[in-house]
Amino acid sequence: MEKDSIKMFVTCAVPVFTCNLNCEYCYLRNFKHCHKGTLNFILPPEKLIKYLTKKRLGGTCYFNFCGDGETMLHPQIIKLIFHLTKEGHFCDIITNGTISKRFDELVEFLSMDQRQRILVKFSFHWRELARNGLLKIFDNNVEKCKQNGISYSIEMTPEDALIPYIDTIKEYSVNKFGALPHITVARDTSDPKLPLLTKLTKNEYERTWAQFNSKMFNFKIKHFGVKHTEFCYAGNWSIYLNLNNGVYYQCYGARSLGNITDEGALKLSPVGKCRLPHCFNCHSFLTLGTIPELDTPTYTEMRDQLTKDGKHWVNETGRLFFSTKLKDNNILINQRQKFLIYFKELSWIAYHSLKGRMIKVMRLIHETEQ
Repeated sequence: MEKDSIKMFVTCAVPVFTCNLNCEYCYLRNFKHCHKGTLNFILPPEKLIKYLTKKRLGGTCYFNFCGDGETMLHPQIIKLIFHLTKEGHFCDIITNGTISKRFDELVEFLSMDQRQRILVKFSFHWRELARNGLLKIFDNNVEKCKQNGISYSIEMTPEDALIPYIDTIKEYSVNKFGALPHITVARDTSDPKLPLLTKLTKNEYERTWAQFNSKMFNFKIKHFGVKHTEFCYAGNWSIYLNLNNGVYYQCYGARSLGNITDEGALKLSPVGKCRLPHCFNCHSFLTLGTIPELDTPTYTEMRDQLTKDGKHWVNETGRLFFSTKLKDNNILINQRQKFLIYFKELSWIAYHSLKGRMIKVMRLIHETEQ
C-alpha cells in the first residue's frame, strides 16, 4: 500500500454550541455563548472545498473537527468531510458517539476509500452515557465504524468522580471494544495557567490513571505543564481555522493570519515561541511534529489500540498516514530566519499590548468626561 504523508494539520472550530450531554467536567459548558445551537460555515461545503484543495494547501492535510458542543449536531459537518476525503485529505471528528444519524450518513454517502481516511474520536463520557441510558447507542456506533472501514479511537476524560468506577469501566471496555480506552488529561480553564482539573496531587493523578496503560496519557502527563521554548512551526505547518467566519490563526491564543476564502496562497507564519502556559494538546501537535527537534511517538500511537482478538482500532491506511511527520513534507527554517520571526512576533505582541492599553485609557477619559 502506498504511504500518504501529512503536509499540514488543520484543526477546525465547528460552530455548534449545544450538546445532548451535560458532563460536569466539561469546560465548554461554562462559556457564555451569544448563540445556542449552530451557525453555518462561512460557505456551503461544496463551495468551501475550493479553498481547501490539495493543490492550494500543498499536499495531503489532516483536518480535525471539534465543536463547542457535540460536533456531530452540526448539519453541514458530514458534507464537508465528504468533500475533503474525496479530495484526498484525512479527517477526524471528536464526538460523544450518540448521534446515530450522522454515523449512518458516513456509511451511506462516503465510499470505502473515503471512509478509510476518517478517524472518529469517541469521547467516552461514562457517567453521562450511563445516566442517560446511551451506552448501547454508543457501543453500536463504535461497531458501525468498525464494520465499515472507519478508524476509531475511544478516549476518556479522567474526572475524579470516575475513580470508584475504574474497575467496572475497564471490564466494560475490554468486553465491548476489545481494549482499554485511551485517557486524556483534563485542564482547568478557569485558571490562566491551565493546571490539572483534579483535587489529586499530580503524582496521585498519574498513579490513578496510569493503570489504563494509555500511551496518550503517558505522553500528555509527561508534557503537561511543561513550557516548551523550542521553535514551534504552528502557523506554518498547522493552522487553527474558524469554520463560521473563515478566519485562520497560527494556533490557539495566537494571532490571525487571514481568511481561508482569500484568493491566492495561504499567508503562513510560525509562532516561534509558544504564548500558552503549555501545549495542552501536545498529543496532536507535538507528535505530528510542530516542534521537529523533539523526539516524540507517532500520532498513530496516541490513537490506536490492539484489541484482544488481534485487530486495530485504526485501519491500515490511517496507521500509515498518522505515522508520518510534518517535517517530511515541509522545509526547516535556519537560525537567521528564526531570529527574524522571533522579532516579528515580539513586535506584534508589543504593538497590540500598547494598543490595548491606549484603548483602555481612551475609554477611561471618555467615561470621566461624561
